[in-house]
Amino acid sequence: MPNPVKSLANDLGLPVYQPTSLRDPESATPLQGFAPDVLIVAAYGLLLPEHVLNIPTHGCINVHASLLPRWRGAAPIERAVMAGDSETGVAIMQMEKGLDTGPVFARESLAIGDCENIEVLENQLADTGAHLLIDVLKRLPQQPEPQSTEGITYAHKLTAADRLIDWASDASDIARQIWALSHRMPALTTLGQTQVQILEATATDRLPEIQPKGRPGRQARASKKSITVECGSGWLQVARLKINRGKGLPMDAAAARNGYPDVFQTDAVFSNPVSPASS
Repeated sequence: MPNPVKSLANDLGLPVYQPTSLRDPESATPLQGFAPDVLIVAAYGLLLPEHVLNIPTHGCINVHASLLPRWRGAAPIERAVMAGDSETGVAIMQMEKGLDTGPVFARESLAIGDCENIEVLENQLADTGAHLLIDVLKRLPQQPEPQSTEGITYAHKLTAADRLIDWASDASDIARQIWALSHRMPALTTLGQTQVQILEATATDRLPEIQPKGRPGRQARASKKSITVECGSGWLQVARLKINRGKGLPMDAAAARNGYPDVFQTDAVFSNPVSPASS
């Protein structure tokens, strides 16, 4: 499926090139033919080799969704959320051969807690990046500022293993994992033979009416309106989920308990799925 940029370009009769690699200098021939003033990259999956970086008059500019040098790399939004960062943002960066190492033209921060879900956060970062980019382009040429050599972290590409819930972890860590991954690759667990994707959940460290039993993953509350799971520290209260039974549609906790009482039983223990990559 073409993304909105490609769709608009096609509608306007603009040429669209989609090279599978840019390592071969011949793959950059169309770019050289355009003789561009600047080349812009946003969420692009390929590294730009030096022969491409040198084509534009003002070089190549990257719209990166983090406050560089924190969270260089492939998954800065999700990694910031999973790490418990209170804020993230956008940096407009001059590209170099290194991975997100270039100097920064402009940056703007955004409080993660102000967004109700990861999709809203991504949209706000995209809007912020668009406005920052336009401002930077209007001011070219200008001298960007080198990144700090302190506070460098790497946002490694998300894998199937990142989806697996470790119930021995702190409930707050699990809640952030669920929040960060809910949009594209929801966090996974199993209950007996039933695979469960958890889409929304909150953490709490106090439930006076429930006594912990030292069994991380144990479903602790039998109410038909909620699903509460014991963690290594604290409790996770599940609000929305999806299971591999029935129509496999998202449902709230009450619907899950009412529709599948054989699955969501008191003291049933959640565990890791056997083969997350197959889901």
